[in-house]
Amino acid sequence: MRVLMEETNEKPAENMAEEERVKEVDLNHLFPGKGYDLNRLFPDETTRRLLSQVKRNKRDIERFIKNFHLEEE
Repeated sequence: MRVLMEETNEKPAENMAEEERVKEVDLNHLFPGKGYDLNRLFPDETTRRLLSQVKRNKRDIERFIKNFHLEEE
């Protein structure tokens, strides 16, 4: 029973790792209008994911601030 539970716990982690490998971050698409190739500037996939998360966090923070200002009025 314990072995079955351990195998079940490992499968989602394996699937998530495969999905992360398949989903590559294209910085040129994420930050359009730059005069240089951002993917060549940041070849490390970990850095690309970090930059993608930073952009998503910035968008979420801006949305939160906008909603906060609307509630004050």
